[in-house]
Amino acid sequence: TIVMRARKIQRFMAQPFHVAEHFTGRKGVYVHIEDTVRGFKMICDGELDDVPEQAFYMAGTIDEVLERAKK
Repeated sequence: TIVMRARKIQRFMAQPFHVAEHFTGRKGVYVHIEDTVRGFKMICDGELDDVPEQAFYMAGTIDEVLERAKK
């Protein structure tokens, strides 16, 4: 469980930054620190254990992760 959450955190921290647009081909987004901390806490607390790891990669906010998980 610890490793699974750590992998999700690693993917979640790969947010689409403006400076990386050229390399990733994805439009950068601005995410408020409060939103990032909220998502990080939800992952650590196990609230998102049922969400697939792939949904976290290059997501701006945890709400985007949850939206991807619905698909």
